[in-house]
Amino acid sequence: MAKRRITKAEKERIKQILDRLDMTYTREYKCYLNHENAWQLLIATMLSAQCTDERVNIVTKDLFKKYRSLEDFAKADLKELEKDIHSTGFYRNKAKNIIACANKIILEYGGEVPRTVEELTSLAGVGRKTANVIRGNIFNEPSIVVDTHVKRISKKLGLTKEEDPEKIEFDLMEVLPKDHWILYNIQIITHGRGICTARNPQCSECFLQDLCKAGGATTAKRQSKTKAKTM
Repeated sequence: MAKRRITKAEKERIKQILDRLDMTYTREYKCYLNHENAWQLLIATMLSAQCTDERVNIVTKDLFKKYRSLEDFAKADLKELEKDIHSTGFYRNKAKNIIACANKIILEYGGEVPRTVEELTSLAGVGRKTANVIRGNIFNEPSIVVDTHVKRISKKLGLTKEEDPEKIEFDLMEVLPKDHWILYNIQIITHGRGICTARNPQCSECFLQDLCKAGGATTAKRQSKTKAKTM
């Protein structure tokens, strides 16, 4: 894959974006999925596919009281586990994958959640996004998690043109400094929930508007419409 060329002006624009994100949302590491250890975060992240973090936290509050260890998940009754996680959606696949994942961790990794992308993605139901959540939050390995917020807002900011999450991940790895790989995801989730929402982005209130490729276009479009109405 050819390395992306980044101009001096683009590097400065990206630096300004990151500086403003740091200033607004701080550099505090925060995980939105409640957990006490690596395997709980792994299961919570698996449940979060096509589901909100809030819903997952509601479900895992009781789930982790009922299943207190990986061994409990490994020997869980499939139908019963499906009922326990039903409200997270896609519960049949999730339940099957959780049981298979727990068994493999116990049998092949001595009950310890592995740390490399290759090992993590060999587990049932674990893709690069889930693997990077574990690597970043548990092992403090610089990792970029491409969720729906990161995908949508990174494209708006002009940091990628890709649609595929893995390609977006590699684009962001090229343009973002390593010390922001984990932070960027945390900050963009917050930004995507509060200001740059999918359905109704608050561009006029956004502190990144003048640096945003989509924001500038949106503003120009609105100004054009306003001008047309007054003529």
